Amino acid sequence: MIIFKRIPNEEPFLKFKEYYDLAVLKRQKSIDALAISSLLKDDLTVDSRYVNLKMIDDGKLIFFSNYESRKANQFNSHNTVSALIYWNNINIQIRIKGKISKTTNDFNQKYFSKRDIKKNSLAISSKQSEYIKSFEEVKLNFRKSLENDDLTKCPSFWGGYAIKPFYIEFWKGDTNRCNLRTEYSLNNLSWVKRYLQP
Repeated sequence: MIIFKRIPNEEPFLKFKEYYDLAVLKRQKSIDALAISSLLKDDLTVDSRYVNLKMIDDGKLIFFSNYESRKANQFNSHNTVSALIYWNNINIQIRIKGKISKTTNDFNQKYFSKRDIKKNSLAISSKQSEYIKSFEEVKLNFRKSLENDDLTKCPSFWGGYAIKPFYIEFWKGDTNRCNLRTEYSLNNLSWVKRYLQP
């Protein structure tokens, strides 16, 4: 589930919501799965991973993560990212390019305090992406956190990221490959609409 707040009255965001509602109607699984690709400037390597897109607020795509993870280092190195959604039940792909930044501490705390405590325990106990001897150690750290930590207080190393798009493309698949591709590029605060050949 993706929460929509303060949807801009602009065509790409209205179209996004329209397709989302259709995907919900068609019982799309993993509807909040967002693939994000980022660059580590030091060695020009690119990584991709899925995150859970939690909300779209005032035109910004928001997810949450560890601020000391590998992807966080890449976001710090280069703050332009690309993102991808594919809803197979309606054969819609959405490509996004944008600038990424952290959300505020107050925003993070409000969100964290409403989460399930087991999720919070894992967020506190896991040093995301760092090596560990075994999965048993992960589970041990998790159990210790459940018993000992304040699970309503958001740690400083965890919080939200907001992607502010400057490019959005909607790809609507067709059985004969005559796919409809519509792109929106932000130019001087206005969205420019163009069609692309399949």
